[in-house]
Amino acid sequence: MLARKSIIPEEYVLARIAAENLRKPRIRDRPRKARFIAKNGACNLAHKNIREQGRFLQDIFTTLVDLKWRHTLVIFTMSFLCSWLLFAMMWWLVAFAHGDMDPSTESTMNSTKWTPCVTCVRSFTSAFLFSIEVQVTIGFGGRMMTEECPLAITVLILQNIVGLIINAVMLGCIFMKTAQAHRRAETLIFSRQAVIAVRNGKLCFMFRVGDLRKSMIISASVRIQVVRKTTTPEGEVIPIHQVDIPVDNPIESNNIFLVAPLIICHVIDKQSPLYDISAADLALQDLELIVILEGVVETTGITTQARTSYIAEEILWGHRFVPIVTEEEGVYAVDYSKFGNTVKVAAPRCSARELDEKPSILIQTLQKSELSHQNSLRKRNSMRRNNSIRRSNSMRRTNPSLIVPKVQFITPEGSQSTSET
Repeated sequence: MLARKSIIPEEYVLARIAAENLRKPRIRDRPRKARFIAKNGACNLAHKNIREQGRFLQDIFTTLVDLKWRHTLVIFTMSFLCSWLLFAMMWWLVAFAHGDMDPSTESTMNSTKWTPCVTCVRSFTSAFLFSIEVQVTIGFGGRMMTEECPLAITVLILQNIVGLIINAVMLGCIFMKTAQAHRRAETLIFSRQAVIAVRNGKLCFMFRVGDLRKSMIISASVRIQVVRKTTTPEGEVIPIHQVDIPVDNPIESNNIFLVAPLIICHVIDKQSPLYDISAADLALQDLELIVILEGVVETTGITTQARTSYIAEEILWGHRFVPIVTEEEGVYAVDYSKFGNTVKVAAPRCSARELDEKPSILIQTLQKSELSHQNSLRKRNSMRRNNSIRRSNSMRRTNPSLIVPKVQFITPEGSQSTSET
């Protein structure tokens, strides 16, 4: 460091560092906008400061179903184990109160007609085994009840009732967790991006939805909601203001036949919240479009719901989805590798309101796109011609046999003329 200080002045070093920092602009990461619905359909919402926790215990079955699998399995195991231990203690107390634990009872049993409450229960381990045999209805023949103790009969009835309740609750919970409706929604897919383009002379918001399973969704319907932060004229701030927007569906029942991937379309008209938004304003909008697909699973009859959302960065202006359904040998084939692919199309950059006020904008846009298409075709054809000429010239240079020889003709006047054939 001393040598560097002596060779390079400190002022020059600082000036150079400052100049380098000025040349390289600092790129700050744009803060990610919090979205209400994630792309996988999960609600991006955190519940905090809930004081009335006892309400979850009032609906214990739903609470068990909503728990994670590891918690559910722990509760499943501990419920049976605790019940076996509890009734094992009760059987042990019954046997101890009746005197079955006394070692002298074996000689008494052989000499007199004395009978125990439960045969072969002489320790807590044997009582625990008998409790398991009673609750899971397994009889090995070594331990059995007698009619000697009415209290033992009462304990037997009580354990059977409690065991049936635990079986019903826990097995029902496991069944509901394995057959939950959102599991079926995993095979209902949406396009990662939505598009805005012209369809039938109107600006439309479009996205694609598909079903990966062959079993269909019955009575499927699609709803779209716009969630945005608004402020009322009174100054009240509504952080999550939801507005329903209609879906363009020619079917009166508003149900879709989801046998193949479909493009869901929303016409941006006067009632649409997107009516005043242009292509330049879209990136500045703090809005989120939530898509909800509901239907009945054909195989189980359970109602399912699949959700996703699109923010401003995920909406492509002037794009259209490519077709993915083709007919091959009498069968309609779907190519899911192109499910989210889009292509650029001619679309006015103005809002739908401006397009309604000046319909000539759409005609001018289409004319410009047609001219640009024709120019691109001309350029492509000229490039092909130039490439073909270059190839022919290069082939003539590389192959001497293709060079045309010069032929001399002698005229009657004696002059010579040279020509190429």
